[in-house]
Amino acid sequence: MPKQKTHSGAKKRFKITGSGKVKKQGAGMRHNFEHKSSRVTRRLNQDVVLAPQDAKVIKGLLGK
Repeated sequence: MPKQKTHSGAKKRFKITGSGKVKKQGAGMRHNFEHKSSRVTRRLNQDVVLAPQDAKVIKGLLGK
């Protein structure tokens, strides 16, 4: 039987933690920093844990 390939876009964007949760970089950290306070920028720079239903889909793409 052929093996399932990992989705190459998903493997660049998501990480699976030791406990099995899926983490990603949050939105809003690409541009327009001159309009965002340093406080907001620091908050947005943290990784976000995906909701369980979204995590289920991503794990399928990652072959986990």
